[in-house]
Amino acid sequence: MLPGFFFALTSLAAAGADQQQARIAQLVFHNECAAKIACLTSWNRGEEFASLGIGHFIWYPSGTPETDRPFAESFPLLLQFFQEHGIRLPDWLELSRGCPWHDRDNFIAAASSPRMQELRLLLQETMALQAAFLQRRLEHALPAMLEAVSADLRPNIQRQFRRVAASPMGAYVLTDYVNFKGEGLRLSERYDGEGWGLMQVLVSMQGDASGLGAIQEFASSANVLLTRRVAHAPKNRNETRWLPGWRKRLGTYEEEARRAM
Repeated sequence: MLPGFFFALTSLAAAGADQQQARIAQLVFHNECAAKIACLTSWNRGEEFASLGIGHFIWYPSGTPETDRPFAESFPLLLQFFQEHGIRLPDWLELSRGCPWHDRDNFIAAASSPRMQELRLLLQETMALQAAFLQRRLEHALPAMLEAVSADLRPNIQRQFRRVAASPMGAYVLTDYVNFKGEGLRLSERYDGEGWGLMQVLVSMQGDASGLGAIQEFASSANVLLTRRVAHAPKNRNETRWLPGWRKRLGTYEEEARRAM
């Protein structure tokens, strides 16, 4: 196990287990869906994929070429996680090799279809397990980030991860952001070579102490990177429309930390 990883996992585990996991699920659901059940099955305008569950897990239509998948697909991994935990999937979903609705119009037209209702019910009944899936992704994030960077960057990434994890609601901040904007490892998740994932946020942080200041610095660093992302985004994606909501989401990091103090 990589140095510092055990400490980070211990910090997360000690923060409150089931109660904290339930709170994280609630917060992520509010961030992604405004806590609306209908939003568990979404397809945002201008995007090439469905966004499903409390974390808006990405699901590309079946047959989508790899070159047309710039963002990491996570919904198939969630389905696998469900099965590992004894969740029985509907037959059509278990046999699916990709999102059966091929574009947004097709997806929206099927909003009241039996399959969509079945999918929405599954996602409504497994929110806590979805939060556990998010936490597992975070647990894998630190070693993946350390392996991806040069040796001189590793100490600061470890230090920043640990100080955020040890801060009030740090587990929420890290879990939400890695789901929200990824680990920052995929070259396709960068514009003009500039990334915005968890790794880039941690690299840009410089402080040492845990606490509210660590959460504030994390949110500030993320805001700079997301603002830069929008400036470099392809014009046809019109990402400016997302920035106010992204900033509001980052604002919940400090709000939740203050509530937990």
